[in-house]
Amino acid sequence: MRCTAAGAMAEVPPSLLLAGFGATNRAVARALLSRGHAVTAFDDGPDAATVADAEALGLDLQIAPADRRLDELVGAADAMIPTPGLPERHRAMAAARAGGVPTASEFDLARAWDSRPIAAVTGTSGKTTVTEMVVAALRCSGLEAAAAGNNDLPLVAAIEDTAAEVFVVEASSFRLAHSLRFEPRAACWLNFAADHLDIHRDLDSYEAAKARLWRWLPPGATAVANRLDPTVMAHVRKDRATWTFAPHGPADWRRRGDVLTGPSGPVVSVRELRRAMPHDVANALAAAATAAAVGATAEGVGQALRSFEPGAHRVQKVASIDGVTFYDDSKATTPHATVAALRGFDEAVLIAGGRNKGLDLSGLLDAVDRVSSVVAFGEAADEVAEVFASDRPVRVAADMGEAVELAASAAGPGSAVLLSPACASFDLYPSYAARGDD
Repeated sequence: MRCTAAGAMAEVPPSLLLAGFGATNRAVARALLSRGHAVTAFDDGPDAATVADAEALGLDLQIAPADRRLDELVGAADAMIPTPGLPERHRAMAAARAGGVPTASEFDLARAWDSRPIAAVTGTSGKTTVTEMVVAALRCSGLEAAAAGNNDLPLVAAIEDTAAEVFVVEASSFRLAHSLRFEPRAACWLNFAADHLDIHRDLDSYEAAKARLWRWLPPGATAVANRLDPTVMAHVRKDRATWTFAPHGPADWRRRGDVLTGPSGPVVSVRELRRAMPHDVANALAAAATAAAVGATAEGVGQALRSFEPGAHRVQKVASIDGVTFYDDSKATTPHATVAALRGFDEAVLIAGGRNKGLDLSGLLDAVDRVSSVVAFGEAADEVAEVFASDRPVRVAADMGEAVELAASAAGPGSAVLLSPACASFDLYPSYAARGDD
């Protein structure tokens, strides 16, 4: 593989192995094949649609290859691109390390093929919302921006849009961990808490992946950092421009009374935001700083924040029945995200559970003062119940229908029921969205 002295991909090598054939690597395959590269791929358990996609591309998809065959596939490649979410303990990763075959990500391919500026957003929670806010702020400032990365549009596919002037990339730890050299113009790190320990070897590995966001910041780039998060601040580079944000206390982007302000002055009143829970304010500040770093105007940022509607399944009000208001926060798949949601309520009945991602759920107690009682469900129901057993009443439900009924019966008039699971959905649902819809 052709690399620069610093390790970046100077040009895409002729032969690549795709480890896993999910949505991102299918987009990678299309991009590589259209540019004349040799592509091989394997997948441990593809569904019929995935196999059909491979056949349509003329790709011989190897299905669950034996160890010897996998070693041959890895050894024959110039580089391997793991599908986002491939566990670090996967045998293909071990084979690549043993054979000296470098791993890369779709970010590296996009950078080899396209030079338009990138604003990147990472963090344990809030990435999607802030990415959408930044896109809106840039568009309101007259710039054509496109969201890409850890959403429905991989960056290698987004760069086919010749009209885009700026790409706003939701940078997951899965992509960052394998990137040879990621060089965004603006790079925002929202927060850090334990997550994805079913994918990363340990918490240190997860932190190291996140820290790669700032590792190769080019001269003139701007880092955007959560001043209140000690892990984030520990990785701030002194040799690069940095803007800090915080919903309270001193920071470059902060709340002053009822107004969100930046280095150049006021941006928007908190009263003008569609929703202003503590995490909403923090997200708005992070988005304002990130957008400004790639050319958004104060007027454009203010306009975007005033009109921004939080996405579905993110503390979304569903209904008010008999004086009880029900909220869907199914997107919260970590204790960190659930605690952030709870801090927006004086008191709520919490519905939590699902498939634990290898995390310590005791972190939920950081917001136990906002919880009146708990309904636990899913694979992790017993874990959730154990966390709260000494502090709050807990009931266990067999399914979502029973969970909602139990929560409603425990909630008094004027109170709230919050579905904020702190766990993944895959024990009972194909996605967090399906869980929230249910």
